[in-house]
Amino acid sequence: MLKAAFETEHRKRFGFIDPPRAIVVGSLSAEAVSSASLGPPVSSSAVAPSKASAPAPNFTAGEDANGPRNMPAHRRDTLAPGFTCDGPALIIEHSATTCVAPGWCARMNEHGDIILTRTAHIERSAIGTQADPILLEVFNNRFMGVAEEMGLALQTTASSVNIKERLDFSCAVFDETGGLVANAPHIPVHLGSMSDSVREIIRQRSNSMRAGDIYMLNAPHAGGTHLPDITVIAPVILDGDTRPAFFTAARGHHADIGGITPGSMPPDSRRIEDEGVLIENFLLVQDGRLLEAETRALFASGPHPARDIDRNIADLKAQIASVVRGAEELKRLVAHYGRDGVTAYMVHVQDNAEEQIKRVIDTLKPGSFAVEMDSGATVRVAVTPNHAARTVRVDFTGTSLQQESNFNAPLAITRAATLYVFRTLVNDSIPLNEGCLKPIEIIVPEGSLLNPKRGAAVVAGNVETSQIVVDTLYGALGALAASQGTMNNFTFGDEKRQYYETICGGSGAGPSFDGAAVVQTHMTNSRLTDPEVLETRFPVLVERFSVRRGSGGDGAHKGGDGAVRRIRFREPMMAAMLANRRSDDAIRPQRRRRRRARH
Repeated sequence: MLKAAFETEHRKRFGFIDPPRAIVVGSLSAEAVSSASLGPPVSSSAVAPSKASAPAPNFTAGEDANGPRNMPAHRRDTLAPGFTCDGPALIIEHSATTCVAPGWCARMNEHGDIILTRTAHIERSAIGTQADPILLEVFNNRFMGVAEEMGLALQTTASSVNIKERLDFSCAVFDETGGLVANAPHIPVHLGSMSDSVREIIRQRSNSMRAGDIYMLNAPHAGGTHLPDITVIAPVILDGDTRPAFFTAARGHHADIGGITPGSMPPDSRRIEDEGVLIENFLLVQDGRLLEAETRALFASGPHPARDIDRNIADLKAQIASVVRGAEELKRLVAHYGRDGVTAYMVHVQDNAEEQIKRVIDTLKPGSFAVEMDSGATVRVAVTPNHAARTVRVDFTGTSLQQESNFNAPLAITRAATLYVFRTLVNDSIPLNEGCLKPIEIIVPEGSLLNPKRGAAVVAGNVETSQIVVDTLYGALGALAASQGTMNNFTFGDEKRQYYETICGGSGAGPSFDGAAVVQTHMTNSRLTDPEVLETRFPVLVERFSVRRGSGGDGAHKGGDGAVRRIRFREPMMAAMLANRRSDDAIRPQRRRRRRARH
């Protein structure tokens, strides 16, 4: 009985059970329950109302939907056991006032307690499918709230520092087609690309999806960013249905997924196999049962298998808990508003986002811009608005060809960066969703740096080239100066421990404001691990983390200052820095000496 109760609760909370694994009782508590002594019942004769014959006065207590209402008011010290009254009414005593609402009944029991009981049945009716401005705002927040609940579940149940402390994860809600509906404010480069991953699962699994099945992938050619970012996807199948009504997904950066260096962020990878285990369309949970043996075999496969599979499994369980939480929240919305209403407002919030982007397009002027990377590769874009059609063409023709290095950015990342930039141009609080992209035509030549062929190394494309794409777009739009233009990807580890972080820097200045110092910019939104946690979990000492004063440059509006971060290893470790914007050619001559001295 205890085992069955545990598995029932485990499935409810985390979305799966693991029957072969033994249940460990970590703590045991006992609870004793007894009836409290309430004293002898109070007889009606014992309650001697001082003014029993005085009728309770009526007075205007307030307003309801029908306007002012006269409510009977009763003094509690005049009431005897067995007294009842229907709402609306007030029961007044020296230290409190009890309001009996319409549709409720108040009764005094033999112990002198007031018991409130609902007498009117609550009629729930499904909301309409036509967009209502108030409900639109409600659903904007309800859908984002679902994603936030998912993120909370993921963070609290995760094992690795990357997810639990650095918050390098993203959660989102999708409609039945895989279109992004809403997200929590997590990692932009994840959110704009996850739709492609959901659609890939729909394409390959649409005829075999069942309730209780959950999938995972990290393939860059299928909406993935780079291999450490594993996406877990759950179809949400409502009771009585056989096909998904919605999808939930959680993408988390795993501390290690294999590859030629610990942490799976090698600076010198030349093909996708160098960066870790490639996962395509993998069934992770079947009929509510975690396929752990199969998953472990997958992580142990390939030329460079994962180094700490136990931690991978632990974080995957947290991601499963996250998508299950999202599915339950969506089912709760359906129970409250009706399926047709929820489905309709998934469309409405996307339509609203589309309209907001069209209003931005109305103000745009044609522009073009190019940014050269340290390798000599160039990202080039031309932005051409069509005010009559209220659309815009974002054309990356002229961008360098696919590189031999790992700075190639999958098409999903280029799409995510474009989505992010145009969403930031909207002043209203709307979810970043699929509607933002509907008026935007994105042209990216196949085989280019921003649309590489399958099998290309891409680990830096996700973190570095995505930043360059954002800076290029802002330059073409004349909206914002370039930020630090890199995520400063720092990894270290050995065969037992692996760690990864992105180091913050300065953001770009705008037409009327200075940039911010030492912040995560644009496509990254993660945190640095607290020094106490980092030094406890790894053999390192954080010697310095400070603002690099004056590094943001000069001008009417200055860019944000960068950071100095110094970490000392207390044991032998392999360390790697994957970054861009390190070339002296990218720095003004008067600043070169200072930069070299600080290195």
